[in-house]
Amino acid sequence: MFLVGLTGGIASGKSSVLQVFQQLGCAVIDVDVIARHVVQPGYPAHRRIVEAFGTEVLLENGDINRKVLGDLIFNQPDRRHLLNTITHPEIRKEMMKETFKYFLRGYRYVILDIPLLFETKKLLKYMKHTVVVY
Repeated sequence: MFLVGLTGGIASGKSSVLQVFQQLGCAVIDVDVIARHVVQPGYPAHRRIVEAFGTEVLLENGDINRKVLGDLIFNQPDRRHLLNTITHPEIRKEMMKETFKYFLRGYRYVILDIPLLFETKKLLKYMKHTVVVY
């Protein structure tokens, strides 16, 4: 199985490229979807975010208020780093689970839509190929 990292800027056409890959029979993993999933109530990252940033980052229903959390970390690199140390390992775990699921199903190519693929650099070593949509 080959892992292909796909990245690109906002409104660059990534969704259209992903559709083409899906039509060709490739599995697709959207890391943004995983990132939203791992911070839901009941997941370890959710609990750790509340412990680190306080209950003011919660909506009434218990979900993370992404706007409030974003405002807290925007100009504070230390707090942004703290959030990343909480969420990134959980995101990588879920990515690996999804990838393994597709491996067991016999997919030859798995396309990982990773917004900051080159900026984070940690996942590049696992990619057989990378695609940048510009």
